[in-house]
Amino acid sequence: MNLPPDLAAIVAADYPRFSETEMARRRAAIETLLAQAECDHLLFCGANRFGSGVQWLTQWPVTAEAVGVLTPGKRDALFVQYVNHAPLAAKLADKTDVAWGGESSIGKAIEVLAARGAKVDRVATLGPLSAEQAAALSAKFGRLTSLNRDYVKLRQVKSPEELGWLRIGAHFSDLGMLALRNGVKPGLNERELGARVEAAYVAQGATNVIHYIGVTSMAQPDLAVPRQFPSMRKVRAGDVVVAEISAAFWEHPGQVLRSFALGEPTQLYRDLHAAADAAFDAIAQVLKAGATPAQVIEASGVIEDAGFTIIDDLLHGYGGGYLPPILGCKSRPAGPIPQEPFRAGQTVVIQPNVVTHDHKAGVQTGEMVLITETGIERMHTVPRGFQTI
Repeated sequence: MNLPPDLAAIVAADYPRFSETEMARRRAAIETLLAQAECDHLLFCGANRFGSGVQWLTQWPVTAEAVGVLTPGKRDALFVQYVNHAPLAAKLADKTDVAWGGESSIGKAIEVLAARGAKVDRVATLGPLSAEQAAALSAKFGRLTSLNRDYVKLRQVKSPEELGWLRIGAHFSDLGMLALRNGVKPGLNERELGARVEAAYVAQGATNVIHYIGVTSMAQPDLAVPRQFPSMRKVRAGDVVVAEISAAFWEHPGQVLRSFALGEPTQLYRDLHAAADAAFDAIAQVLKAGATPAQVIEASGVIEDAGFTIIDDLLHGYGGGYLPPILGCKSRPAGPIPQEPFRAGQTVVIQPNVVTHDHKAGVQTGEMVLITETGIERMHTVPRGFQTI
């Protein structure tokens, strides 16, 4: 499995970067949201590798903490924790004035807002603002306007450059799944399987997002969904291995889900996977720009027709966060069905993880796809289907 030359060149860069045109597009979109909210300044933040808006606006992935200020017509200011993170942040966020946040990054950002003449009730926020940060801001600038909901809608549709980076993330995720498929054998425990997955992509520039792996007997199953934390359960002949893997390239992930049988699958597992494949195909048939979430849920009815249900989300948006729409199925709804139709350029994960109603047995299948005007485009290349090892 090889990346096309244009994407391979991005991976080979010392520190890959989006183009100035792409970064200008993002800034213009945020400034439009600011104007619509009748605000003059944006405070954006993240902490502990959470808060995608920081990287989206500055190209600095959040580490411990980052608090930035965006004002139309001025360079962004960004304060990071810890002091040893500031030099690299300044290199990556080279169109931003970067500094160590000292005792308080939010305090430094408030100083910048005050120096820029920020007025009461004219400051917007983006990202996971803590209660303490919000209190400090509102004490100085009154009512704060959150742009989080509008930002999420903005991130649902990907630009061509973003899709390229997501294809790299999908490629690395595929490498992890292939390493699992090719490396699983009796005697290895779930921890060791996870180590093989990560070894397939870390040296190539990827970071691990998740590798959820579950092992259980097909004859006497006691596991319906991969474990979020690995156990010491060892693989044995007659087991099924189910997995969900996401590796990311600079916070741009793929997501792929598969099941592997060690030996001839039992009839139950054949039926489970047949229902999952049928659901994936039915959803793929209706999914395109203009399709509705209700149509996707209706298409998934083959799961209930087969006598099964699901334990995870049926479909969710991905890339820039775990994005809407987040859908369940008829027998396991995920709340009110969203009304907004799908748009071309959205990336979503179709993942009909079919399980028995007693939650003792289940399979994994699915992957991230791109929605187009006429249908979907695969972003992963790992073969689909229930594979016997």
